[in-house]
Amino acid sequence: MVDVGDRAPVFTAPVGGGGKIAMKDLKGKKIVLYFYPKDDTPGCTTEARDFTELKRKFSANGIAIIGVSKDSVAKHDKFTDKQDLRITLASDEDGAICGKYGVWVEKKNYGRTYMGIERSTFLIDGKGKVARVWRKVRVKGHAEAVLAAAKEI
Repeated sequence: MVDVGDRAPVFTAPVGGGGKIAMKDLKGKKIVLYFYPKDDTPGCTTEARDFTELKRKFSANGIAIIGVSKDSVAKHDKFTDKQDLRITLASDEDGAICGKYGVWVEKKNYGRTYMGIERSTFLIDGKGKVARVWRKVRVKGHAEAVLAAAKEI
């Protein structure tokens, strides 16, 4: 499990709109890497819209935002178009990135146990170290809290 002070695990992933994103391409930048369960669901939509609304403020502070789920690039594209999102969404269909960051966990809902993504956010400094971690994220006010923390590193 990745924690504060650890070197952020590197990855390359396909992104919505085509192309790929690689951690090495963001060297020297602060990164908000947030994991969410599924495109176009209520909590995930709110979270993506909140990060989109604050994107200018993140960018003004040299901070890149990357959302990661196991949805396909095609689903990301539909989600982005439908919600008018302006953030990068990376596809982790095989779960490799989720595994590296320790967010693929056993979950329980209405007495049912299953594996899924634990809504989590990692703030990575310009040197590639994890500066902050939020696990079991509650969406309301989260993007604002991440922005405030990112301005401090």
